[in-house]
Amino acid sequence: MELLEELETPHLDNSKLISLLTIKNLPKLCKSIETILSNDISEGVIYCIWGKHRINREILKDGVQFSFQECPHALTFSITTKNHGHNILIRCYTDTDIQDEDFMESIREFIDNWVTGIKKQLNL
Repeated sequence: MELLEELETPHLDNSKLISLLTIKNLPKLCKSIETILSNDISEGVIYCIWGKHRINREILKDGVQFSFQECPHALTFSITTKNHGHNILIRCYTDTDIQDEDFMESIREFIDNWVTGIKKQLNL
């Protein structure tokens, strides 16, 4: 399953986006992520709408990908640029189709909170 949101932006340099998307900054960027319990450059532990989770951060060519390491659905989300930095893609995906409507709704809320947080942080 995949959910995708796209934001139009003035030109955004990939390095600016990557430097914003740190584990430490996650609560500023997405209100579904409440607390950072531990923080390293590439891994950490967060408390979010789904409880306590260990996550990994991976730098991609055009952004950053985060993955929930122990999630039974292998939940992963990425924030990347496209069109030479004139769009931001927020993508959340799992390894299976989600049948639980409450969990599906929480994933939609998670994506909506990312859209709101990124707009706020980048003054869009």
